[in-house]
Amino acid sequence: MVKVIGLTGSIAVGKSTVTARLRELGYQVVDADVLARDAIEKGTKGYDQIRDEFGCIDESGQVDRKKLGDIVFHDKEMKNKLENIIHPFVIENMQKSIDSCHDSMIFLDIPLLYETHLDKMCDSVIVVYVNEEIQVKRLMNRNHITKEKALHLMKQQMSIEIKKQYADYIIDNSLGVNELYQEINRVLGVLEYEIIHE
Repeated sequence: MVKVIGLTGSIAVGKSTVTARLRELGYQVVDADVLARDAIEKGTKGYDQIRDEFGCIDESGQVDRKKLGDIVFHDKEMKNKLENIIHPFVIENMQKSIDSCHDSMIFLDIPLLYETHLDKMCDSVIVVYVNEEIQVKRLMNRNHITKEKALHLMKQQMSIEIKKQYADYIIDNSLGVNELYQEINRVLGVLEYEIIHE
C-alpha cells in the first residue's frame, strides 16, 4: 500500500525547491495549490459557485483571482465560503491520486496542511524548515518588501516553529542547495527504510 507523506512549510522556506527535487528523483508530488486553481477553472462547479457567490469574473470570463484574493483577505466569512468551494475538490482529487499511485510513496504538497487539518490524510508529515529570522530575510529579498510587510504575510499562516513541533520529519533549508539536497536524501532514506521494515 502506498505511504502518504504530507509536505508543508511556510512562506519563503523553500518548499517548492524540495518538491522540484522530489520530482527530479522520480517521486509523485500532488500540489494542492494547482488543484485549488483547477477547482475554479471555467466549466467547473467551483467556477459557477464563485460567479454566484463572489461575482469575480473578468472580461475574458475567467475568475479574477486578484479580486477574489482581496475579498477573502479582509473577510473571514468570505474566506470560509471560498474554502468550502475549493477544499472538497482538492481532497477528492488528492484521494484519486493516492488511489491510483503504484509507488511506495506519494507526497502531498499542502502549504496550509495543519491549518486545514489535511494532515489526517497523511501517514506522516515533513516540514521544510528555516528559523523565522532567515524566513523574514528571504521573504524580503524574494518579494522586494519591507520587514513589516514580510512579518504581516508570515502572520497569515501558522508559525513555522509550531509546524516544526508537529512534524514527523524536518528538512532544514537554512544553508545552500547542496546541503538541502543532502537533507532531502537523509529523510528519503529514513522513509524508504521504514517502508521496507514495516
